[in-house]
Amino acid sequence: MLSMISTLGYAQNKKKLQFNNNGKFKIAQFTDIHYKPGNPESDPSVELIRKIINTEKPDLITFTGDIVTGTPLAEGWKAVLEPVIEANIPFAFTPGNHDDEHDLTRQQINKLLKGMPGYVGKNPSASSDYGDYMLTINNDNNKSGALLYFLDSKAYSTLERVEGYGWFSIDQVNWYTNQSKKNYKKWKSNLPALAFFHIPLPEYHTAFESEAKHIGQKNENECAPILNTGMFSSMLHAGEVMGTFVGHDHVNDYLVNYYDIGLAYGRWSGGKTTYGDLVHGSRIIVLEPGKHSFETWIRLSNDDIIDKITFPDDLK
Repeated sequence: MLSMISTLGYAQNKKKLQFNNNGKFKIAQFTDIHYKPGNPESDPSVELIRKIINTEKPDLITFTGDIVTGTPLAEGWKAVLEPVIEANIPFAFTPGNHDDEHDLTRQQINKLLKGMPGYVGKNPSASSDYGDYMLTINNDNNKSGALLYFLDSKAYSTLERVEGYGWFSIDQVNWYTNQSKKNYKKWKSNLPALAFFHIPLPEYHTAFESEAKHIGQKNENECAPILNTGMFSSMLHAGEVMGTFVGHDHVNDYLVNYYDIGLAYGRWSGGKTTYGDLVHGSRIIVLEPGKHSFETWIRLSNDDIIDKITFPDDLK
């Protein structure tokens, strides 16, 4: 099927991200699919992607880590991306802690995806193993209307005396801070922005356990890193990012308002190749150019729509 993708289709997929004719931009987030080539229990996740594409008609698909977790990875990625490429929809990716545990490194996964029709990820920065990058969404007169950050939240602690999951390095925090300053200088104001990565920030736990308003469910403790290197603080001071979207914890799908930044989980999109007993689905996010708010909801594989809100208005 993939071999039948035309050169024209590839060129169309490589267009700049653009608000649609209704002045909106819709993102479908898929996370923690844990696709294993040759395992039929992975098939429902691919059908989920196809179903979400048909029902929601997104302008961009984001994969936020732990997508293919069996060998050969290249074969798994082709299967996962088949409905995306067939529909000619751009897609972006940021890795989780399991994506590079098999036969491809983070860098090799990046090279693989760069050869796929529709991949809009940029060349990795020097600040992380996979790369941190920013995408711009333009409006109908080709002016920038919103920004999307994709950040590599690493995998596991690299310090013997510190247990648990990885954290954003100081270089990554500095990269974000410098990029946000460049943005403000370029556009003379803060464009609305979202950030996508895999492992939740420590602030997720702090926010949910506080009196901050939230929607959605928490069924397991947040598996955040022990060390906090200040990414949330940098985003708060910069004033760009309205929401962060992660995965990692399969049975959490909440969104909590923490100082008017929405700390959100996507909806687990996996199958029986991994843990999780929720009905799988996708988080949908809708942006408008220059507007510092977003709509979001969860579309389930059974077609139910849950937790539909406008952020931050509905969680003030």
